[in-house]
Amino acid sequence: MSAKNSDLGKRLVVAVILIAVSFAALWFGGLVFWLLVAVGGLLMMGEWADLAGATLKQKRLAQYAITVPLAIMAPGLAAGPGFLALGLIFAACFFLGAAVRKPQLALGALYVGLPVLGLLALREQSNGFLLTLWAMALVWTSDTAAYFAGRAIGGAKLAPAISPNKTWAGFFGGLVGAGVFAAILAAGFGLPLILALCTPLLAMLSQLGDLYESHLKRRAGVKDSGSLLPGHGGVLDRLDGLVAVAPVAAALVLAFA
Repeated sequence: MSAKNSDLGKRLVVAVILIAVSFAALWFGGLVFWLLVAVGGLLMMGEWADLAGATLKQKRLAQYAITVPLAIMAPGLAAGPGFLALGLIFAACFFLGAAVRKPQLALGALYVGLPVLGLLALREQSNGFLLTLWAMALVWTSDTAAYFAGRAIGGAKLAPAISPNKTWAGFFGGLVGAGVFAAILAAGFGLPLILALCTPLLAMLSQLGDLYESHLKRRAGVKDSGSLLPGHGGVLDRLDGLVAVAPVAAALVLAFA
């Protein structure tokens, strides 16, 4: 087996495991889902600190700072995902800014905290399983459709200076794929129509989030945000699109659904 095929097989195995664990935690909800998302948030904060060029001491301080809002979001044990948690996320950002004088590191509290809050707030809704699955899976669907559309069609590059493999064909393929997925959820599972109509816009945000993280990695001079996930890189590498989507999806649900 070639090294390329071996790497592809490794990526597929890890992807299946990640999806299975995420789906199981989402299904159980409550503290199980919170624990998965909170641990993911701590790992993301560590990777963000590395991309920001933080020292080990600054990295640990950033992770300690985000622990407070993550802990307060625990459903049933603390206040849960609400306005108190939102305030503590911004407080963590201000604290880090004052303590380490690194604006990029401080902004990591928002980059990590807001999507965690968004996902947990979605899961706490009466139809939280469907809504959270929609927000998470539209990102996966968009990524998959973008990959295959880009490979099949090719053509002009989307942002060659940031991510040379992405094409405009892949970009629009991702929007179409996510839209079809949302239409299936609306027709067969009761996803509110307004959310289905907004899905292509969220898919656009997902791909922009991917490009933003690629920009951060290029600026830091690294290929991946970490090495935790074999064949995939770091946690941020897998969740960069969801980081952009989750807060907006939660806001849409709270406003319209």
